[in-house]
Amino acid sequence: MWNLSFGFFGVQIAYALQSANISRIFATLGADPHQLSFFWILPPLMGMIVQPFIGKWSDRTWCRLGRRKPYLLVGAIVAVLVMLLLPNAGSLNLSTAYVFLGLNSAMWFGLFSLIFLDTSINVAMQPFKMMVGDIVNEEQKAKAYSIQSFLCNAGSLVGYLLPIFFTWIGIANEAPEGVIPDSVITSFYVGAAILIVCVLYTFVKVKEMPPSETQTASGDKTGLLHLLVKAPRTFWTVGLVQFFCWAAFLYMWTYSNGTLAFNCWGAVTDTASKAYQDAGNWVGVAFAVQAAGSILWATILPRFQNLKLAYVVSLLIGAVGFVSLFFIHDKFLACGAYFLIGAAWAAMLALPFTLLTNSLEGNPHMGSYLGLFNCTICLPQIIAAATGGFVLRLLGGNQAMMLVAAGAFLAIGAIFVQIIDIKHID
Repeated sequence: MWNLSFGFFGVQIAYALQSANISRIFATLGADPHQLSFFWILPPLMGMIVQPFIGKWSDRTWCRLGRRKPYLLVGAIVAVLVMLLLPNAGSLNLSTAYVFLGLNSAMWFGLFSLIFLDTSINVAMQPFKMMVGDIVNEEQKAKAYSIQSFLCNAGSLVGYLLPIFFTWIGIANEAPEGVIPDSVITSFYVGAAILIVCVLYTFVKVKEMPPSETQTASGDKTGLLHLLVKAPRTFWTVGLVQFFCWAAFLYMWTYSNGTLAFNCWGAVTDTASKAYQDAGNWVGVAFAVQAAGSILWATILPRFQNLKLAYVVSLLIGAVGFVSLFFIHDKFLACGAYFLIGAAWAAMLALPFTLLTNSLEGNPHMGSYLGLFNCTICLPQIIAAATGGFVLRLLGGNQAMMLVAAGAFLAIGAIFVQIIDIKHID
């Protein structure tokens, strides 16, 4: 089970670098705070488009490289290539070369790089969840997803801390206006190297079992829309909770940089200033603390006898963490709030897929359903990103209030946990 998910460690480093630095990168390239959420539409949009098809295609794939592994390898290779390009968006003298729809050339370059990066990360990420569903039996599935959750958070820790680590050892954390600091560029380079090594480890170590002829034949004839109509009730009830949870975390990824720079660095808004870039590094530290809190809470979750209670408690702890950030003006206390948010993240990584895959036990369309289920992760992020600028204006431009809204979303999600149907696994 460890080998099965080890590559996820490397994939999550790439995802953590993207999550912690995208707002910082585009703000440095010249994006207005009210534009930032729009850049976050692309990652979940690409996931919603790509993952259902990866699931469906891999359900009916079998070759000498395996069933899910070919997609894993291709996704990782493309992700590595894009990680070498994205942080250089501000270093190509593009900032004032061309402006279209309010975005300069550097932002457009970064935008297209982000599209390819998130598409490739999604292609590489989805096979890990599918292989657990394929290979691990029902009794061990919760343990397998817990291992995957641990490696996910461990990868996040590394990805979040890379920029501040490279700053600490002397790599420049400041750059001319519109240019990404070397500390961030180096982090993406190192993250790319770790990603490909980890994915190759899983690729070599894991042996997939061929699907039956019945499975591949049925997968060939059944459309995604038909599967969606026939999805078990667990799919929809867990998906409703997912909607509020992932909208909350989209707000966290988008507005943490601005919140900490303003609250903890003396109302700093100048993206070229040392203070703003220091705050950007600290976002990585805060997110790393969140990952540490998630790792700790993941060890506590199995102690709950009631899955619904575990879900509710986790989300409410995270809600407290989000709301408290509005009142905190010390960077170390802010880390305490992110530690609490880690409880919600741990539950979001482990419980939904445990509930869903057990309800799909023996289903020949496991990969397709997991791909479709990813829409319950992507769609709320798209909606939150598309409306983020409008909500920010309603809240007076205060980015910290966006995190209060995130806390409210988690609390609503906790309420809807009560309607989840878990009769399939009782």
